[in-house]
Amino acid sequence: MGVAFTRAVSPNFSNCELTHLGRAPIEPARAARQHQAYEQAIADAGLKVVRLPALDQHPDGVFVEDTAIILGEHAVITRPGAPSRRPEADNTADALSDRFTVHRLRRGRLDGGDVLRIGDKLYVGQSTRTDCAGIVALANIAGRLGHEVIEVPHDRCLHLKTGATHAGRDSAGRDVVLINPDWIDPGVFDDVFLLPTHPNEAFGANALRVGERLIYPSAYPHTAERLRALGFDVDEVDISELEKAEAGLTCMSLIAEEL
Repeated sequence: MGVAFTRAVSPNFSNCELTHLGRAPIEPARAARQHQAYEQAIADAGLKVVRLPALDQHPDGVFVEDTAIILGEHAVITRPGAPSRRPEADNTADALSDRFTVHRLRRGRLDGGDVLRIGDKLYVGQSTRTDCAGIVALANIAGRLGHEVIEVPHDRCLHLKTGATHAGRDSAGRDVVLINPDWIDPGVFDDVFLLPTHPNEAFGANALRVGERLIYPSAYPHTAERLRALGFDVDEVDISELEKAEAGLTCMSLIAEEL
């Protein structure tokens, strides 16, 4: 059975880092309830949910994707772009060390939310949270593990996966990338079918593939219908409170389907 690693919402969640959104009132208790429903959706899709140790003093700790990249039997521990988040990566490294061969980035800045994997290709966003040195450091590790790193500069959203995610294969057998073309250049992707988000749903490009199911935010119904039209089994969940912290579905879990 595959595993999804998550971490609980901090009671200090309202003090999260923000880059592209203005600060709005956040109810940590409501965010925690939405996060639990998100975990249940992952479990319903067939994965075992394993919570990493809680980090109550770290407002962004729930965003575990930023702290590691799972590549088969290997876990690459990142160096988050916000210095306040570096201890989160240390905690993730300790928690994953008994299940994976752990590698650590030693230079630069890199958030896991900027890493989009499609097969053996890793598209890596260069952003306010991820710099060139971090991308080079990842390429040095990932290259030895058989993965090609492709740099994708962007500046209109927090992470690459805020504006583009791999939805999986549609009913025609095509690899589908869900994308907001106003934020991410469609020309960087090779040999995929590009599905644009609905024009009124700018934040609708972040979807989480779990087994045969696509978990998707309920706030973007028009884009959800586009996905269903391609044959995807879409399970919509409400993450509206979490989105106030620039959350996407992918950022709240580390998926290891091979375990």
